[in-house]
Amino acid sequence: MAERYSSFTPGGTGWFLQRVTAAFLVVVLAFHFFLLHFVNHAYEVSFMGTQARMENIGYFLTMVLFLVTAAFHGVNGVYNALVNQGLEGTQKKVVLAVLTIAGVGLVAQGTYVALTMAGMI
Repeated sequence: MAERYSSFTPGGTGWFLQRVTAAFLVVVLAFHFFLLHFVNHAYEVSFMGTQARMENIGYFLTMVLFLVTAAFHGVNGVYNALVNQGLEGTQKKVVLAVLTIAGVGLVAQGTYVALTMAGMI
């Protein structure tokens, strides 16, 4: 029988958050797909329409949570995939630092764009 290896500790916090964020992303992606492909058709999506949707606090919060969740899920997934490939020691710490900085930067930039689109700044 093949030996199974995973950097995630089954039942650990990282394992749990990876699954919770995956479930959230599936639901929000379904909402996003339904809203922008069936309620509003592609030819109807405009910059003004996006601004109007972002002014709705529920939509705004959903999109910011979507951004934070997707960034965490992606960064955590890439990091653990690299650890599963044998990354360790100093390289592991450097990769974690770079991915964390990239994730925080992505969330900061995305939140800034969302706030701007909502007319809050």
